[in-house]
Amino acid sequence: MASGGLQLLGFVMAFLGWIGIIISTAMPQWKMASYAGDNIVTAQALYEGLWMSCAMQSTGQIQCKVYDSLLKLESSLQATRALMVASIILGLVGVFVAVTGMKCMKCMEDDQVKKMRMAVFGGVIFIISGLAALVATSWYGNRVARAFYDPFTPVNTRFEFGSALFIGWAASSLAILGGSFLCCSCPRRETSYPPTRGYPKNASSTGKDYV
Repeated sequence: MASGGLQLLGFVMAFLGWIGIIISTAMPQWKMASYAGDNIVTAQALYEGLWMSCAMQSTGQIQCKVYDSLLKLESSLQATRALMVASIILGLVGVFVAVTGMKCMKCMEDDQVKKMRMAVFGGVIFIISGLAALVATSWYGNRVARAFYDPFTPVNTRFEFGSALFIGWAASSLAILGGSFLCCSCPRRETSYPPTRGYPKNASSTGKDYV
């Protein structure tokens, strides 16, 4: 029962992490314009994401523009896109594989060994998915930080971390942790020992000596 609870907890965490990775990928707030230092505070906030750039006016109106051409994008942005999309696809595969191996599901009940292996395999896929998202978000965040502290970067073009990065970090951590719980939910095999041999009891002495 304990392994079943750990398995369910791991699946819920990994699934929530996968949903968070999808949300982070779709959000345009991967980096936002910085108004620190000598920057003049303007009436709009600028955001850039993996797929579009947006400007939010002080009135709350948001205007977004999708990037025109894939070939005009930086190679690092294309690689970040590829990693996040691969993470989402792997997470989707991990959901189906892990559900098949869940103890609460009826499928594959006739072979418990294969069922447990499916759950562990689903956990491994979730871990790989979370690692891909973690690498993508950390790489993107490192580029933003390096450009921010670069003295040659104009002050009015500096960006800070957006909310999508924080969601991506939290989601990837959830996916990795949930996948680890799924891998640990497989019960260990009990060591089998050969049955102990019984020894005949010594006949109780009657206290009589025979000649």
